Amino acid sequence: MDINRAVITAAGREQRSLPLQTLVDQDGTTKAALQIVLEEAIEAGIHEIAVVVQEGDQPAYTAAAGPHASRIAFVVQKEQRGYGHAIHCAKSFCGDQPFLLLVGDHLYVSRSQRRCSQQLLQLAKTQHCSISAVNPTHESKLPYYGAVGGRLVPNSKELYEVSTVAEKPTPTEAEQRLMVPGLRAGYYLCFFGMHVLTPMVHELIEEQIAASPQGFAHLSPALDQLAARERYLAAVIQGHRVDVGRRFGLLTAQLALGLAGPYHVEVLAAMLDATGRRLQDHWTEGR
Repeated sequence: MDINRAVITAAGREQRSLPLQTLVDQDGTTKAALQIVLEEAIEAGIHEIAVVVQEGDQPAYTAAAGPHASRIAFVVQKEQRGYGHAIHCAKSFCGDQPFLLLVGDHLYVSRSQRRCSQQLLQLAKTQHCSISAVNPTHESKLPYYGAVGGRLVPNSKELYEVSTVAEKPTPTEAEQRLMVPGLRAGYYLCFFGMHVLTPMVHELIEEQIAASPQGFAHLSPALDQLAARERYLAAVIQGHRVDVGRRFGLLTAQLALGLAGPYHVEVLAAMLDATGRRLQDHWTEGR
């Protein structure tokens, strides 16, 4: 299965400015978050990239893309009708080809020699089906992520056949529907913000849009249906995602990038120095 196209969603009201924020990447170079996400896709071998934006955001995103601006096409989501609808706006761009899906407000930090997207694309090519990146995540974080239930693929360690998908489930719902054999108690397979999807997902989103009076559509219900229609897997990725939109998200993202790069000793020393100064101030104030 050849995967040459990627879609990056960045049109949400609360998220549209986040990919424009500036950080220092692992190599010590200052970049917009969008450029870092674009390079995640490009270095995995993606040739064509669509960025889903709100009308009028194209100039700012062109500037944020840096040297990769010429490689992207913009798709405008004219109305805020859900994440699934945003993906569906890029249907013509994707055509009848599988595509890599990334979110513009997440950064991905690998713990292996290969980028997170490279890990996922390689699995998709060998398994010939849709596949979502996941991480075992504590139930306290279920309000932030979609999650999957299923069973381990025979003779594999971290590849799962998906049977159920739920968006931001409660712990009770997760315990009833999303238990995965082999995971620690209280942990579930939550989405990483990275998927490789077949054209079938567009059909399923279209069904949602047609059934909704306001034309809304969301990704998780489509993926739940996808699991019933065709083979759909989830893979534990050797890395972690950082949601820039969370509280202290930019700070967390910057620390994650700094600690993952060649300047990690310098970053760690700065962190320890700042922590020591704060403890000193706290001790002084308490005297």
